[in-house]
Formats: sequence, structure tokens, C-alpha cells
Amino acid sequence: MSDRRPVPAVRGPAAALVAAVAVVLAAVVSLVPSARPAAAATLQEVTGFGTNPGNLQMFRYVPAGLPAGRPVVVALHGCTQNATGYGPATGWLSLAERWKFTVVLPQQKSQNNANSCFNWFEPGDTRRGSGEALSIKQMVDKAKQDNGATSAYVSGLSAGGAMTAVMLATYPDVFSGGGIVAGLPYQCATSVAGAFGCMNPGTNLSPAQWGDKVRAAFAHSGPRPKVSIWHGSADTTVRPLNGTELVEQWTNVNGTDQTPDVSDTVAGYPHRVYGGTVEHYSITGMNHGQPVDPGTGATQCGGTAAYMLDVNVCAAYHLARFWGIDGGGTGPTNPTATTVRPPYTDTITATATDHYLAQRIDVGEYNTLGARYGYTTPFALYRCGTDWTDKADCSAI
Repeated sequence: MSDRRPVPAVRGPAAALVAAVAVVLAAVVSLVPSARPAAAATLQEVTGFGTNPGNLQMFRYVPAGLPAGRPVVVALHGCTQNATGYGPATGWLSLAERWKFTVVLPQQKSQNNANSCFNWFEPGDTRRGSGEALSIKQMVDKAKQDNGATSAYVSGLSAGGAMTAVMLATYPDVFSGGGIVAGLPYQCATSVAGAFGCMNPGTNLSPAQWGDKVRAAFAHSGPRPKVSIWHGSADTTVRPLNGTELVEQWTNVNGTDQTPDVSDTVAGYPHRVYGGTVEHYSITGMNHGQPVDPGTGATQCGGTAAYMLDVNVCAAYHLARFWGIDGGGTGPTNPTATTVRPPYTDTITATATDHYLAQRIDVGEYNTLGARYGYTTPFALYRCGTDWTDKADCSAI
């Protein structure tokens, strides 16, 4: 990993004097996704979207045949990355074609931050109504106005993930959901020096302390956004503690406890859901980056590149599903489908003995599953019709 460091947001002639260091929250190598079929639309720069106090660039992807009123998804790149690479590599552009929504891709300028990081630790850029936060909100306003959209969502990687937390905290009346990938809690740092400790080893506060930081950003009486949190268990740049602290922050904000209501696995990775409004994926063995799963399957998306990591699960796909914006187009392998739903209707995690006592399985299945998982180790069963199986694709035990 590079040893670059965060720099404060400095604009104008003085920028060159402070551009010696920047936060490494993504790759030094430019983002070049693996080859994928060409999309019908193109990524275009948009100017004149507002006062733009954060001095950011706006790029937008509008799929052909976009119905009026479909949502807006904001995708925030990491340090040294850019909009034109980040959009295709994450899979957001292919998903926009499949499910018909607009993608807005803000892009940082090197004169704002030497490593093109969004300034997630600068007070002037992380308050409602100022700096980069306001610039991004103005981009959403422009995209909504042009297509009559009534909802917006935001996701980002690393510095972009930290900036996603900023947008969810400062504009909960604008965003219905968020996806924080390898990011940090809102207001974990308010200075360059503080950013280092937040990244590694991380900052441990109580859920209420984290929640108070969000509530202080904007007095919001309405529903809070749904938040999906993704973190690699082997992340050495933004330590996994940040994923845990993000769960505490957003469960507290959304009024639920830190005991998961659902504990299962997705593509083999631990997945927890809290109150239906916060979820957490721990990508076992993954270092710093965005999970992707290149391919043409119904659940696949994204392309490999620096810090775009092929771990057989595409975060963007699951984010869109969690937000509920996956119903506006057709899937790649089924032209008549308008959405892709899991084949099971319920999931319960328990030991083999508990599953048997609850009459989900018979004695033969009990012995099979006991031999497979052990009799005292909890595992997930999926309800498929009237039967239960340990296979998420509903194949038999």
C-alpha cells in the first residue's frame, strides 16, 4: 500500500503548497475495468448544476429509455480514482442499464486534494449547506429535476465511503439509502491528524456517541436512510473496526439495537441485518477495496481493477436490492424479468438440534446437517415453499 496522507481542502493558488500528502483510501493506479459489453448510453460531464462551492465535477450516466421518475444513484470514487473508471468498474453503469436509473458520479479535482480524495475530514466540506457536501447535493437536485426523480441513493468506496456517511448525515431528507464500502463513520475525524487515527487503528465510541454526531448534523424528524455497510476483514488501510463502528452509528440513528435480526451468509460471507434498516457484510479475507463479481450472471457485476476486488460478490448489485430499486428493467439472462428476488422467503439461523425441535427438518435431515455443520454450531436454513434447506439457491439438503 502507498503511504500517502490526507491533505486539507485547499483551493486556488495555495493548493500547490499543501499538496504533499493525501489519504490513501483507494488505488494509486488509475481505474481501468476489465472488458465488458458496450452500453447504449455514455458517461457525460454536466456543468452549471449549481453554485458548486466544493469545486467538484459532475458526470452523469442516463440509460437509454429511462422512464420518468426513476431513482438517482450517486457513486463516489476513492482517492486517485475518477468517475469514468469508477462507474464501470463498480458495476453501477451496467446495473443502471438493467434496472433503469440515473447514476451521478461526482469527481474530485487535484487542486482540492492532492490525491483526488473527497475531503471527508474537513469541517467546511462535511456540513449541510457548504463545501463538497452541498456540491454533491446540487448534482442530485439537477439529476432529479431533469428526470422527475423523487428518490436518491448514495454509495462510495473508501474516501467516497466516508463521504457517503457525510451525505447520509447532512441530507437525510434527500437520500433514501446509502452504501458505505471500506469507509468511516460520520465525524470520526475533523482534521488531517484525526484522519490517520480513524483509518488505523480506528476510533471506538458508544453507539449513542456516534449517533449524536449524526443527529447534530441536521435535525431530521422523518425516516432515516437505509444503510448497507461493507468491509473487508483483512483491510489494513481502513481497519475493520470502522465497519463495526458504522453499524453502531447507524443502528443508533435508525432506532434499533446492535443485535442482528438476521444472521446469514451471502456468497459465503457473513451478513447481518439490524431492524431492516442497517446491514453489514464482512468480506472474509478481503483487503481494502470494493467487492465485485465480473460476469454475465443475474447477480454478477463490476470489473477488476486496482482496489476493485473480484471476491465473487458484487456490492453494487446487493446495494440496489437492499434499497429496493431493482425493479425498473430487465435482467441479463431473463429478458422477461423486471426484478431478481431470492428464491427463499425466510431464513433462520440456529443449531441443527434447534432446527429439528422447531420441526423445520426431519430426523434424516437432522443427521445430514449435523454431520455437515456439527450439532452445536448455528447455521442458516432457508424456507423454500413449505420446506427448509441450507442452500440459498433452494436446492435440496
